[in-house]
Amino acid sequence: MGSLQKTTFVLLMFCLAVLGSADYLKYKDPKQSVGVRVKDLLARMTLAEKIGQMTQIERENATAGVLSKYFIGSVLSGGGSVPSPQASAEAWVSMVNAMQKDALSTRLGIPMIYGIDAVHGHGNVYKSTIFPHNVGLGATRDPELVKRIGEATALEVRATGIPYVFAPCIAVCRDPRWGRCYESYSEDPKVVQSMTTIISGLQGDVPSGEGGRPYVGGSKKVVACAKHYVGDGGTFNGINEGNTIIDKNGLMKIHMPAYFNSIIRGVSTIMVSYNSWNGEKMHGNHFLITDFLKNKLKFRGFVISDWQGIDRITTPEHLSYTYSIQAGIGAGIDMIMVPFAYT
Repeated sequence: MGSLQKTTFVLLMFCLAVLGSADYLKYKDPKQSVGVRVKDLLARMTLAEKIGQMTQIERENATAGVLSKYFIGSVLSGGGSVPSPQASAEAWVSMVNAMQKDALSTRLGIPMIYGIDAVHGHGNVYKSTIFPHNVGLGATRDPELVKRIGEATALEVRATGIPYVFAPCIAVCRDPRWGRCYESYSEDPKVVQSMTTIISGLQGDVPSGEGGRPYVGGSKKVVACAKHYVGDGGTFNGINEGNTIIDKNGLMKIHMPAYFNSIIRGVSTIMVSYNSWNGEKMHGNHFLITDFLKNKLKFRGFVISDWQGIDRITTPEHLSYTYSIQAGIGAGIDMIMVPFAYT
């Protein structure tokens, strides 16, 4: 081989090596640890991409091209939000897949996560199995039955292409005048704690030695969401979204215990409540979301707002959206439900 040919060959090999290196994306390498992959991905993201990934919009607004244009990280179906009347499982899968294809078309190819209410079965879907609501399940005092209901719900949700459910509600209803008391397993915190087995049904049993870390056990399971954090069932006079007037000791003894169990069972997400605690809106409560939930309890999943939850930080609602964003994100919320006004 002549000197010119050798030089050409060396340059070609160098170019191929450089191209190979440029194509290697550490965050897409399953051999790397989660921490390494996350650090690499964050370093590549623009501010707009980070904002988009922290945003969850309603299905009806996730029209063609929206997810890729705004780098949207999540989509949800609100109550009754369906692809079409009496939509089949295949129609749901087709819709979710189309959205996922749009999300993956971005330069970083970050998949979106689709979430839906499935608090007592996959209730938004035609011909799905509907189970008794939480108040009825709590009355059974049968944690194993509740776990099996979680398993069945997970199967039906995954059959529609959806990997994330906003369940279970682990409120402790202390006043029957609360209009959502049926969503509570019991007024007894111990009963509510025992019913967190539904998380293991939805997500799968956490492997031995890994309790306390977010866990989803494969393609037949879903991401669960313990809600509504915290004190939603203890508001004054049972007023919905009202003020829970109780000292810290009472909050920890009555309304917090089921969250301890949920975290041990590997719950992956926690939804913040609309209510206030002693006058402070939960969506802006840094102490309970960051200092206690994340730092003390070591919750390592993500915290999501309720539907337009940060809008309600101010009185009246929507008074200052800039302030609401600062207060909500500053408190420690990781993903914001912005169903409509996301642009």
